[in-house]
Amino acid sequence: MTYIIAEPCVDLKDASCVDVCPVDCIYEGETMFYINPEECIDCAACEPVCPVAAIFAEDNVPEEWKNFIPLNYNFDYTAPR
Repeated sequence: MTYIIAEPCVDLKDASCVDVCPVDCIYEGETMFYINPEECIDCAACEPVCPVAAIFAEDNVPEEWKNFIPLNYNFDYTAPR
């Protein structure tokens, strides 16, 4: 299991989650942040600091935002930061 960033992050990009991630698995995209499922250690440090409650355990993503699961999995994590 991994954590997923969903719709409330779009166009906000607060970055509180990036600051607390112990493994640096959160990447900035053009309109939002993404969590790399291969690097996420499921520590949940990011979830409580998100000011808009955009981060969910993959199994708990609300139905209306399930389309963000493949977006997090398919983001290009090889691009330079």
